[in-house]
Order: sequence, then structure tokens, then C-alpha cells
Amino acid sequence: MSALPTLVVFSDDWGRHPSSAQHLVREMLPRWKVEWIHTIGTRRPSLSMADARRAMGKLREWTRPKATSSSTSGEPESARHPNLTVHSPVHWPGFGSRFERGLNARLFDAKLRPLIERADAVVTTASITADLAARTRDANWIYYCVDDLSQWPGLDAEALRTMEIDLLPSMRTIVAVSDHLVARLKTMGRDAHLLTHGIELSHWRGVVRRAPRGRDETPIATFWGNADERLDAEVVLALARACELRMVGPRSKIDARLENEPAIRWMGSVPYAELPRVASESDVLVMPYADLPVTRAMQPLKLKEYLATGLPVVATPLPANVVWGDALDLASAPGDFARVVSERARSPLLASQARARERLADEGWDRKALQFEAWIRRSGST
Repeated sequence: MSALPTLVVFSDDWGRHPSSAQHLVREMLPRWKVEWIHTIGTRRPSLSMADARRAMGKLREWTRPKATSSSTSGEPESARHPNLTVHSPVHWPGFGSRFERGLNARLFDAKLRPLIERADAVVTTASITADLAARTRDANWIYYCVDDLSQWPGLDAEALRTMEIDLLPSMRTIVAVSDHLVARLKTMGRDAHLLTHGIELSHWRGVVRRAPRGRDETPIATFWGNADERLDAEVVLALARACELRMVGPRSKIDARLENEPAIRWMGSVPYAELPRVASESDVLVMPYADLPVTRAMQPLKLKEYLATGLPVVATPLPANVVWGDALDLASAPGDFARVVSERARSPLLASQARARERLADEGWDRKALQFEAWIRRSGST
């Protein structure tokens, strides 16, 4: 039996939250030996408690004889696939200065160059690997572009923008998750394959919608994901006045009015496995994002997850949502958004929307992974 090819992946902490890169790689694990590399460094840490906890988690990983993610992910090593190895290389959480970039280049090179030189393919979701990629250009590097991180709130925008420009010449193949990102990369002189996010349909089959709300009952609207500056504060406040609004997941820097709004229930983070239960306790799922450069580039994982639950979904008309406009409701004005949520909470899912969601059957992560893998293999043969 021939040995499996080796795939090195630079991405978020394995098991910490189900990113698109993790979904794809989980599907590929039976066919690849995967070396998963945790990356940080898109911003300097602040004095917040969240950053302090994150820093302590990283220090625990780095001081182990063999760094893994089990301390931060909640996923024990024994639960991982035997073809997966997780690494947490020590690096400084900043790339804004020449000194910082040089330091991290040396740290990455010392620990990871042998791994990369033996690999059949190297996938990166982060531009902070630009200097390492430049030092190992003979490797089969693939850029999996999942966001315009230079637009993300709280990140070191200029450093990320500069490093992405430096990263692109070393990439043999580029895959992007939205038309917006494909177009953006085109302006930077590179063509990209489009691979929108998939869905794990079996995960959501157990969701059972509650009976539609009566006129005298307060509907429950739920959002899950990171609550941050990407939210449209006016829409969120209108929702809080019209229903019980549950916000599930972490929150960082948000509009102070949201922090102080007593009608919003901040539920905290829950494991991915618990989200079907969260959906079953809701009447409508919402995505109240503002129209911003960062949100126009997004391909939210939650979009297809929401649709797969069978619940009504109301979202702002961002490009990724418009593509599924026949399967959900789109509203941008705060009053309109809240009104539609109230209406959908009190009626069955529209038959036309249910029919439109049938095409989710063609959006499974297994199919997405096969396409992704085909591009990787083709890139390695050039």
C-alpha cells in the first residue's frame, strides 16, 4: 500500500471552532497525512481578559514537549484522526515591523522548513506565512483565501495587506470563497478558483422547529457567531425591541448601546455540536451584518447552516446572502428587518423557500473537499 501524500496546513486552532479549512481537511484526512500548523499574529494582544486567556492557552501549547491544540480546543488528541498531527510553533504575535517579521521568519524557518520541504502540498489561510513561503518557493503552496483580513476590525490592517501582497508570488494556486474575493485578487494580478463554503447536512437533520408564535407571544430570534463591529447596531437594536434576541458566541468590540441593551441575551459560546439544539429553541435565525468592505467579502459559514435547519432566516443583503435570496428573507432597514422577523416567527416556512433550500444537497463538504483536492493535486503536477 503506497504512502499517503502529505499536506501541511497553516490555519486556525484545530477544534477551537469549525472553520471552513477544518471542514475541508476533515473530509480529506482518509486520503492525506495532514500536518496542521496553528497560526496567530494578525494583531498585537490587548489587555482584555479574552486576549489574556488566549495568550495563556498559547503559552501552555508552546511549553509542551509536543505542541497540540487540546488545551484550547476541547477536542482531546484521542478523538483526532490518526492521519492528523497538530503543531503550535512558537512565534511572536505581531508582524507590523521589519524586526517582528524577521524574528517570525527565523522562528518559522527553523521549525517548519523541513516539514514543508517534505510535503506534497502546503495550504495557508493566513498571509503571515509570506516570508516562509518566499524561503520555500519550490514547495507546492496554495493560498486558501477565506476573508479580506485587512478589513477585519481589530487586526493589523496594514501589516496584513502588505504581507498578502508579498505572499501571492509564492503561491502556485489560489482558491477563494467568494466572488468578491476572486475579484479582489484579480486586481492584485492573480486569478483564483471559486469555492464557496459547504454544509454538513447530517449535523442539522435533528432540528425540529417550534410551533409558530401566536400574536401575543414574543418570538425568539437567534444569531450565532462572533459579535463584533461587523454587526449593524441599528438593526440589532430594532430586533431587541421586537423580539427576544439571543446572541450566541463570543463578543469583542461592539457598539456600546448593544452592550447596555437589557433586551439582548448574551448566551456566550457553545460547542458546534450544540448549535442544532440552539436552533430548535429559536423561531427565526438572523444575520444582522452591516454593509461594510469586510462583510461584502465574507462567505459566512452560518448562512448554509441556518438554511439547513429548516427555520426562517432573515439577513441583510450582502453579496453572499443575495445568492440565496430565494431561500431566505433579505432586509436592510432596521424597521423592515424587525418586521419581517416578527412575521416569519408567526408562520410556517414559505414553500418557495423550502424548495430553494433543496439545492443544499449539492453543497456538502465532501463535494467541496474533492474539488479542493483536485486543484491541489493539479497544482503539484505543474
